[in-house]
Amino acid sequence: MIEQPAFPRDDSSEEPVLAVDLDGTLVRTDTLVEAVLSLVRARPMALASVLVALTRGRAGFKAWIADRLLPEDVDSLPLNSALIQWLQTQRSANRTLLLVTGADRRVADAVAARTGLFDGVLATENGCNLKGEHKAAALVSRFGPGGFDYVGDARADIPVWRSARRAIVVGGPSLQQAASRVAEVVHVIPHDRPRVPAVLRALRPHQWVKNLLVFVPLIAAHQLTHGPDLLSATLAFLIFGLAASSVYLLNDLLDLPADRRHPGKRSRPFASGDLPLVWGLLLAPILLCTAVILSLLFLPISFILVLSGYLVLTAAYTLALKQVPILDVILLAALYTIRIIAGAAAVSISPSYWLLAFSVFIFLSLALCKRYTELLQLARRGELRAAGRGWTVDDLPLVRWLGIGSGLACVLVLALYIHSTPALALYAAPEALWLICPLLIYWLVRLWSKTHRAEMHDDPVVFALKDRASVLSGALIAGIVMLAATGVPI
Repeated sequence: MIEQPAFPRDDSSEEPVLAVDLDGTLVRTDTLVEAVLSLVRARPMALASVLVALTRGRAGFKAWIADRLLPEDVDSLPLNSALIQWLQTQRSANRTLLLVTGADRRVADAVAARTGLFDGVLATENGCNLKGEHKAAALVSRFGPGGFDYVGDARADIPVWRSARRAIVVGGPSLQQAASRVAEVVHVIPHDRPRVPAVLRALRPHQWVKNLLVFVPLIAAHQLTHGPDLLSATLAFLIFGLAASSVYLLNDLLDLPADRRHPGKRSRPFASGDLPLVWGLLLAPILLCTAVILSLLFLPISFILVLSGYLVLTAAYTLALKQVPILDVILLAALYTIRIIAGAAAVSISPSYWLLAFSVFIFLSLALCKRYTELLQLARRGELRAAGRGWTVDDLPLVRWLGIGSGLACVLVLALYIHSTPALALYAAPEALWLICPLLIYWLVRLWSKTHRAEMHDDPVVFALKDRASVLSGALIAGIVMLAATGVPI
């Protein structure tokens, strides 16, 4: 049994000690999962060590992980603001508050110090995992049966509620009903948001629009109306959507501290605590396996190879390369272009050199646009460097001119393509494609102008879909391509 520390008690309070759970209760997350992710984020190759450490038992594993938890990770944990406010009212009534948790003692002490609410801490230490029956026994040995009230959030807390005088439930109706069977429930703090919308936000289905790039090879080859190929491209779109969502989940899980310090990203489901981290750890492999199985069943081996390359590059970007300036934006541009290559592989079309060259330059411009937006936001907040990124605000001029130059380079590629042999073979009136050049210059300069004025609040691709001028420019370009293909006089 854990050595019981002495807790100061104000005899002026008529209420018994109030014991409060940590994971999922005081903080809207699981500190053990957070610690494992922190270790993997800092040392990606340490995953094997984590598996070995599991043989130490629960208490030993928690101690091993706590040795490697960074202080800033504890400081960024999302607190349950509704519970914090309620605890503050209890403390103002001179009530003794005790943090009682299955988390390692060092983690519990750090969180208790951060909140400044607790008179003492009981936690896992000395080989005793303070959870369930062990937690109930520790409280009963100190305060006696019914000598305390307990705040919990899970069915694992039922043994503690059974030994408590009263129960305070952090959770939904089903948990409240379960707690009421063993104790008097005097207060309920419900979850702020339902899980399903949080899952959908974590999957970022709006980002699937980027996967429409898999249709570009069909469009460029003038085969969009070919039924079998259109079906294959549609399946490729779905597969890339599933794979991309799995990557978004992984990225959000590994970016938790950085996201929580970002004014916009802090509201993401995992960063805010709206969605349990375990859900992401389960959903990511399920989505990825579904994508791989569909690829194996219905699409050519060349598509599977391209998808594998996409996943490898994405993992490299998520785990390390996004912190390397210049290389990060090159890799982002490559990930866009890979979607086009995948679309070509899905329908067994050889991707055009001109198409790939155009894609690399325009997507590099968009990647730089995204970085410029992030750096500009940092500068306006008076910060120098984004957490988990290699760029600094001093790089703003460099990023801007590289982005504009890359955008104009894609226009040059298009201009050179117009009188190339492939264009003459595909288009009845290729000279009509010249009209696309001024439209593309207008769109790119407008995009960067808005970015420079801090009017770019979204991913540039998402912005283009919402922006009327961008949609109109896209429609005009599509019309010009049709005119050039059919040879209708202009």
